[in-house]
Amino acid sequence: MTTIFAKKAFLRDGWAENVRLKISDGLIQSVDVNSKSHTADVREDIVLPGIANAHSHAFQRALVGHSEKREPKSLDNFWSWRTQMYRLANIITPEQLSAIASQLYSEMISFGYTSVAEFHYLHGAKESTNRSQEMYMALAQAAEDSGIRLCYVPILYERSGFGSDRPRGEQHRFAMLLEEFIDHYEQVRESANTRVIVGLGAHSLRAVHPDSLSRLAQLSLRDGCPLHIHISEQMAEVEQCLAHHKARPIEWLLKELPVDRRWCLVHATHASEQELDALAETHAVICLCPSTEANLGDGIFKLNAWLEKNGRIAIGSDSHVTVNPFEELRWIEYEQRLLSRSRNVAVFEDTHIGQGLFQRVVQGGTTSCGHSKDSLCPGGYADLVCLDEQHPVLLGHESDSILDALVFSGYPLPINRVMVGGAWYAAQGVHIYEKEIKKRFQHVVGDLWNTAQS
Repeated sequence: MTTIFAKKAFLRDGWAENVRLKISDGLIQSVDVNSKSHTADVREDIVLPGIANAHSHAFQRALVGHSEKREPKSLDNFWSWRTQMYRLANIITPEQLSAIASQLYSEMISFGYTSVAEFHYLHGAKESTNRSQEMYMALAQAAEDSGIRLCYVPILYERSGFGSDRPRGEQHRFAMLLEEFIDHYEQVRESANTRVIVGLGAHSLRAVHPDSLSRLAQLSLRDGCPLHIHISEQMAEVEQCLAHHKARPIEWLLKELPVDRRWCLVHATHASEQELDALAETHAVICLCPSTEANLGDGIFKLNAWLEKNGRIAIGSDSHVTVNPFEELRWIEYEQRLLSRSRNVAVFEDTHIGQGLFQRVVQGGTTSCGHSKDSLCPGGYADLVCLDEQHPVLLGHESDSILDALVFSGYPLPINRVMVGGAWYAAQGVHIYEKEIKKRFQHVVGDLWNTAQS
C-alpha cells in the first residue's frame, strides 16, 4: 500500500485540497479530501490525472526533423511528406521499432502521458513467417520497458485509394487481407491485460473496403473495444470520397455504419458543420493532433462548432514533432485565436481555457484508449502526474489558473514525478530508465538513417 498526500489534486469534479490517495495493486483504493497527512505518506504538491495520448505512430519518432527541407520549385504538402515516411517505414525491423518506441514512450511519460493508443500499421517484418506478431511484440516490449499503459490498435490497410483493389508498391508492408488481419487481432487479444488493451482500427475510408470496415465495426461491438480511423484529414480525401461515394467522409460513415461512443475519429479537420451536428449525437470522440496537423499543413479543425454541440475530444502526438500534451492543448486554442483574431476562444462551461481543455481531453482520452477505469477516483488506475508548486511556471497561481499556466507557457514543465499503475516511472521530470533507453535509441537511429540514405 502506498499513500500519497497532495496539497491539491484535480479530481473528476475539479480541484480539491489536502487529498490522501491510498494505492495498491495499481489502483486507487480511496480518495479522502480535506484530510491530514500521516508520517508515512508520500507528500506531493499538486497531483493531476495522467493524460492519454490517443493517436501515435511510434516509428515516426525517428522521422522528426528529417522532412523539413523544401524541395526546389515544388510546394511541399502532406503527400510529399508521406513519400519520405514510406521510405522510413519500409526498412524498420522489429528490434529497431522496439528501441524507437521505448524512447518515445519514455519521453511521453516524462511529459505527463501515462497511456498511449498506438495506431499501428507496420505489420510487415522482413524474412519472417509471423510478420505481424513480431511488430506487435516490439511495441509491447517498449511499453513494458517504459512503463506506459498501451492501447494497441492494429490497423487494417487494404488498398491505395477509393476504387482501387490493392496497395501500391510502397504500401505493401502495411497491407493485410481481412481474414489475416482478424486472425492477428484475435491472437493479440489473448495477450491483453490491465497494461495492454487491444482495440481495432481502419487506416481510412480510402484504404479500406466498405465491407471490411463493416466487419471491424461488428468485432468492435462484439468485444466492446475502441475503433479508430483517420478521417477527413485532407481535402483530397474529401473530394475523392465525394466523387466515389457521392458523400463526404463522415457523412458516408454515419449513413453506413453504427458509429457510437467507442469510435475515435482522428483529425476530422475538414468535417462540415452538418457532419459535426450528426456526429455529436453518436458521442464518438474526435482526436485532434494539432502539432502534427500544423507540421503537415493539414488545416484547422472547427473547434467551437464541435464544442458547442458538447462534442468529445482527445489529443494525440501522431508523428511526434512534439510529445508535450500541454503544447498540443496550446496549439488547439492558438489555431482558433489566429482564425478569429481574438483571445480565449474555446467554449466551455469552465471559463478557464487551459482547465477546460485539459478536463475534456482526459475524459475523451480515457474512452479512446479503451480504459474501463478513470484515474484519481476510487477504483481507478493509479496513473498520475505530480507537479512542483515552487516551479517558476506555477508561482503566483491558485487552483483555478494552474492548468492555464501549464497550457499557456512554453517553459520547461513543472513535472516532478509520474506514476503509472502504482509505480513511479519519472522523477524530477526525467524517466527513471532514460540512460539505458536513450543508448539503444542512439544506436538504432544512426544505423536506420545510414540505411535509408544508402
